[in-house]
Amino acid sequence: MVGFEIGAVPFNPDGWGPPDSATAGLSVPNHPSNVPFAPFSRSEKLGRIADWTRNMNNSGRPGSKQGGYHGADSAFDFSGDDSFATLAADEDSSFRLVDTSAKSHHHNPNRPKFNPRWRFNPHHARSQLPQRRDEEQEAKKRDAEKERARRDRLYNANRSQPQRRESSVFKSSVDIQPEWNMLDQIPFSSFSKLSFSVPEPEDLLICGGLEFYDRSYDRITPKNCRPLERFKSRNFFKVTTTDDPVIRRLANEDKATVFATDSILSTLMCAARSVYSWDIVVQRVGNKLFLDKRDGSQLDLLAVHETSQEPLPDTKDDINSMHSLSVEAAYINQNFSQQALIRDANKVTFEEPNPFANEGEEVAPVAYRYRRWKMADDMYLVSRCEVQGVVDINNQRSFVTLNALNEFDPKYSGVDWRQKLETQRGAVLATELKNNANKLAKWTTQALLAGADMMKLGYVSRVHPRDHFNHVILAVVGYKPKDFATQINLNTSNMWGIVKSIVDLCMKLKEGKYVLVKDPSKPQVRIYDVPQDAFDNDYVEEPLPEDEQVQPPAEDADGTEASAAVDGAAEDKEVAKEVLAAA
Repeated sequence: MVGFEIGAVPFNPDGWGPPDSATAGLSVPNHPSNVPFAPFSRSEKLGRIADWTRNMNNSGRPGSKQGGYHGADSAFDFSGDDSFATLAADEDSSFRLVDTSAKSHHHNPNRPKFNPRWRFNPHHARSQLPQRRDEEQEAKKRDAEKERARRDRLYNANRSQPQRRESSVFKSSVDIQPEWNMLDQIPFSSFSKLSFSVPEPEDLLICGGLEFYDRSYDRITPKNCRPLERFKSRNFFKVTTTDDPVIRRLANEDKATVFATDSILSTLMCAARSVYSWDIVVQRVGNKLFLDKRDGSQLDLLAVHETSQEPLPDTKDDINSMHSLSVEAAYINQNFSQQALIRDANKVTFEEPNPFANEGEEVAPVAYRYRRWKMADDMYLVSRCEVQGVVDINNQRSFVTLNALNEFDPKYSGVDWRQKLETQRGAVLATELKNNANKLAKWTTQALLAGADMMKLGYVSRVHPRDHFNHVILAVVGYKPKDFATQINLNTSNMWGIVKSIVDLCMKLKEGKYVLVKDPSKPQVRIYDVPQDAFDNDYVEEPLPEDEQVQPPAEDADGTEASAAVDGAAEDKEVAKEVLAAA
């Protein structure tokens, strides 16, 4: 094996580098004697590149300051240094710094190397083609200027038209009567600090039936979209807590202390994200507490662009007004939840049929899970939770919730779904989370309450921005509710902390009827003491302003179902009536 021999390394006590061979008595092999160490070519890396300790007088040289030569350059000039010997001096005599003065260029140095008017000229290709790095820098500058201009436009639009947004939002969901007594008001800022852990819930009863989710909808793309169908014959139910026969039965059996629905609980849990006004009726009966919604309540509709900074039109006839979009979103959501199912005889049935269906009528397949949570040693909460479908995963049946986001006009969101859904789906979801934070949080909360294993979000858009009757499904994306909750910063402990604090507050009230109202202009909720006959059929009130509410005919006011049947422009008011008349 060949060895590697390391020679002796001399030590220089007087400075850097090897010692003087004469004084140290050492000789460097293959090194001529009496020759100073200096590089023999400019390409060699050894040697000095600058000596800042020297101050040479270069005023008389041809390359003086008057000729463009700077004094600092003397640090790089070793032509007068004897240590370089004549070889280095000869080499330095032929070395000159590059002259970067403006007179050496044939074009104007102040002119940018690349601008939007630049065109390729084959005759001057070599001199005029910009460098790649310059192109990238110029492109970044142009993008930054466009983004700055866009932000300025939005800022100026919001400053010049603040009343449009306020006029749409600053309306109470319920008409506050003079005889109502305000008991308390709770700012949303206090909700963020609340936390309460609940054990896993138990199922008391499951009613209704489910159809299987059609997995082919997972493969839908904007280029391969499907039109949204209309389900005229299937009935949907939005029954409040105290009108639910199953909840009445459970209350009589003393199964719990507090009773609610997933829609009402999710509204409370996500209250801090809400902008529009909402209200929940609280009934204190004996030692029990019932959380209800009013007939025709805003909770039956789906807010659109609630948390957006872009103002919506406040004209009552505009198809993009707040109320019109809410009705349209409810209609889309109902139809999508039916279209994404396999409509055949293979259904999953449960212990009891749909408790709200009349004999012989066709109902939308849905499962109602009556679940119970332990809030304290002597307090339980029962809620009716909904799931819309079922799917087989690894030979195990899993519950699925189906909801649809709707695009009405790309100008309001700034993101065109047809262009971005395939390549930038994350950007589309981020925009929806910004514009519809409350709605997405409520859907996620409802999926968590129902114990769903998967939540499917459909992206439904209008065929044309001015046609609010015909829609297409552009994509369907599935998420696990727990993972999605983490993604949108939804804290389960905080959600239950809000419910626990509201329940504890209401349990301290005397028996009677109360209403929780989200302030239309401030992030807070108020509690009013209302008469016992408030919100009954003969009680006069205006849940929404006259110019926005579509009043149902008297003969249908007590109906218990809402059908999402739409057959063109003539049926718009009919759809609004049926959705709002849901009991």
